[in-house]
Amino acid sequence: MGGGSGGHITPAVAVVREILEKKPRAEVEFWTDFKYYKNVTKLTTEIGFAWGDDRKKVRKAPYIRVRRLPAGKFHRYADWHFKDYFVHFEVTLKELIFGNIVGFFGFLAGIVTSFCRLVVKKTRPNIIFLKGGYVCLPIGLMARMFKIPYVIHESDVVAGLANRLLMKQAKKVAFGMPLTNEMLEKHPNYVWTGIPVGPEFKAVSATRQISLKKAFSFNTEKPLVVITGGSQGSENLNEATRAILPKLLEFTSVGLIAGRKHFENMVDLKKYENWDKASLESNFRMWEFNTTMNELMGAADVVVSRAGATTIAELAALKKAVILVPFARLPGGHQQKNAERLEMAKAAVVVDDMKMMEDPNILFEEIRHLIKSPRLRADMADRLHEEARADAARRLADIILEEAING
Repeated sequence: MGGGSGGHITPAVAVVREILEKKPRAEVEFWTDFKYYKNVTKLTTEIGFAWGDDRKKVRKAPYIRVRRLPAGKFHRYADWHFKDYFVHFEVTLKELIFGNIVGFFGFLAGIVTSFCRLVVKKTRPNIIFLKGGYVCLPIGLMARMFKIPYVIHESDVVAGLANRLLMKQAKKVAFGMPLTNEMLEKHPNYVWTGIPVGPEFKAVSATRQISLKKAFSFNTEKPLVVITGGSQGSENLNEATRAILPKLLEFTSVGLIAGRKHFENMVDLKKYENWDKASLESNFRMWEFNTTMNELMGAADVVVSRAGATTIAELAALKKAVILVPFARLPGGHQQKNAERLEMAKAAVVVDDMKMMEDPNILFEEIRHLIKSPRLRADMADRLHEEARADAARRLADIILEEAING
C-alpha cells in the first residue's frame, strides 16, 4: 500500500505490476488514501490491469482491488526555530495546530478502518507491503499488533517517521539508497533494492529525444528545459519560473508542470503559450500535470525538479542532467540530504530553495550554464544514471512473494 504523495504511489504500482506478472492469479489489494485513490486507479488502468472494489464484478485477470483508507498527516517543519512559529503564525495556526488536529482524527479513523478490515472481517493477508508515508502507519501498527508479516520500502537517505516506527518488526526493510556494511551487519533484515520505477522510464536515444520534442510541439532545433514540482506542484519553483521565463525563452524552450495545487495561480503564464493552429510558436507549454512524464522528461535536455527520491530514480533511469531544488522544510530534511549526496557525486546541480526565492536569477544562471555546456550535461547524466537500479521492482516483488510464502 502507499499514498500521501505520488512518490509513494508510482513505486508501489511498479512493484504490484511485477507481482501480478509473476503470479497473475494473486489476490492483490492496494490500500491508499482518499486523495490518491484516483491516481492509483488511473495508473492501474494505464498498465492494463483491471481494478475495482469487488472481485466478483471484475472477471479479468490480473486484477487489483483498490481500497480507500482514512489517514492523517502530522505537519512538522525541520528548519523552524522557536521564533518561526510566531513569525509564520498563519502557517502555525492553519497547518501545525488545526492541520494536526485533523491529522490526529484521520489517523484514528485509519486505525479503526484497518482493525475492522484485518481483524473484524478477518481478511488477513499473507503479506503487507508498505511503501512508506503517513498512510501506511495505521495498517502497519495493526499488522504489527496482530502479527501479520509486512515488508517496508524506504526511498530516502533519511527514513520517514512511519517507517521508523515500523522497521524493527518488519520481515524485510528494503532501501532505495545504498547501505553501508555496518548497517547490513547490524540489521540483518535490511536490504538494498533501489527505487522501483516503471519500465517506461529508460534512457532515450538522440533520435527519440528529437521525436519526443516534436510530439510535444517544441522546436527540435532548440534545447528544452522541463521544470516540475511533481503532481501537486511547487509554489516556489512556479514563482521562480515566472520571474525568469522571458529570459529563458531567449535561448531555450520551457515546459512547466505547475501542479494540481498551484495551477490556477499560474494561468497568467498561458500568455506565453502562443499557437498558430496546431503549431507552437512560443516554445513554452504549461500543464497542470502530464500523465506521460517519462516522455516529457525524456524530451528534456535539462530537468529542474524537487529532490524526492522517486523523482530522482526516474531521472536516473532516463539519464538526464538535473538541477535539484530540495524542499528543506520537510521533516528530517530528506530531500536536502538526497540532493547533497548527488551533488557530492557530481551527479546533479543543487540550488538552495530560499536563496532561489530571494533571487530567482540563481536558478536562471544554473540553467543557462548547463544549456551552454553539453559535455557537462552528458557527464552529469552518466553519473546520475549509475544510481538507477532497473531491477528494483523485480527484486522487491521477489522479496514480497518469498516472505508471503514463508509467513
